[in-house]
Formats: sequence, C-alpha cells, structure tokens
Amino acid sequence: MTQSGDAGRIGPNAIIRVAEALEAQEGHHALVALFDLAGLAHYLEAPPTTMVDEREVTVLQSALRTQLGLQAARSVSRDAGLRTGDYLLANRIPGPAQFVLSLLPPRLAGRVLIKAIRSNAWTFVGTGVFGADSNYPPRLSVIDSPICRDARADEPLCDFYAGCFERLFRRLVHPEAVATEVACQAAGAEACIFEIRW
Repeated sequence: MTQSGDAGRIGPNAIIRVAEALEAQEGHHALVALFDLAGLAHYLEAPPTTMVDEREVTVLQSALRTQLGLQAARSVSRDAGLRTGDYLLANRIPGPAQFVLSLLPPRLAGRVLIKAIRSNAWTFVGTGVFGADSNYPPRLSVIDSPICRDARADEPLCDFYAGCFERLFRRLVHPEAVATEVACQAAGAEACIFEIRW
C-alpha cells in the first residue's frame, strides 16, 4: 500500500487467516480477486511474517464485504478469527499455561485469560483501544476497531474478533463459551463490544 502517515501495526494473522478462510469457503479464484481488489496481491506470493500496517487489515475487510456481500464476508471473517485462535493456541500460548487455565473454575480462568488478552491487545487492535470487564458475562471492547473502521452497517461487523475470542474462551475457560458482538461502531455504537457467555 502507498498510504502515508503513521499507522498502527497488527499481527499477520489478520491477513493470513482471512486468506485461508476465504479460499476454504469461496475458492482460489475468489481469493485472488479479493487480494487484487484490496491491493494486497503481493501477500499471496509471500504471506506476511511480521506485523502489518493496520490500514491493510481495514482495506482487506472492506474489500471482503464489497466482493462477497455482508453475510458471506461476516462468515469468512469469523472463520478467520477462529483460525487465529487456533494459531494462538498452537503457537503463542504455552501448553503449561493452557493446562493451568483448564484446572481453574471458569470465572477465574476467564479473568486470567482477559488479563493475558489485555497485555497483548496491541497486537490485534493497532491504534484502536482495548477494554475489558471481567465480571460475568465478560465484556471485551475495542474502540476504533481496524476491522470495521470507516464502515457503516445495520449489524455488527467485527466477526474476526468474535471468532478469535470465542475459540480462546471455549478452549481455555468453558467448552460452551459463545462470543457475540453486542454493539459495533459500524452500527453507531461508541465501541465494539463482545460478550462472552457459557
């Protein structure tokens, strides 16, 4: 991308997992078309291995909604979030920590997980602002989410985050955890808010 000015950085899963989910759901032709539309075709030849410009994530999500329509785009985005959660569980959250969380009562495990998410929020919200309330049901929030930045819709759009949060809570806190975006800035809310229930 050739935009100027300072921008936040986001982990490459926000690009890589969208590509995986899109190809799985819509096929290779749709994948190539989307990355061309977003101006990110270079990532199909050499996927990012370091943090990416958050504006690339915003453009990719916007292109996804333009190319597929809202419902299909939301499905791909949620799948990408689930895949990101799987990646984090396999590569970023140590096995002993996962084991300890599995021994804790769900509400306590949720508090510990939220603390870890908060300390790593810079890797997925870029210049957005992360917040959390760990009382049941836990509520996680993102202000100025790169996923829905500058978008307008009648429904929540940050399915990538919802999918990732759900996978982490389901594996580490409670097997029936469900993450729902109950408010979204794209729909006029002050923040994107994700509620976790089990």
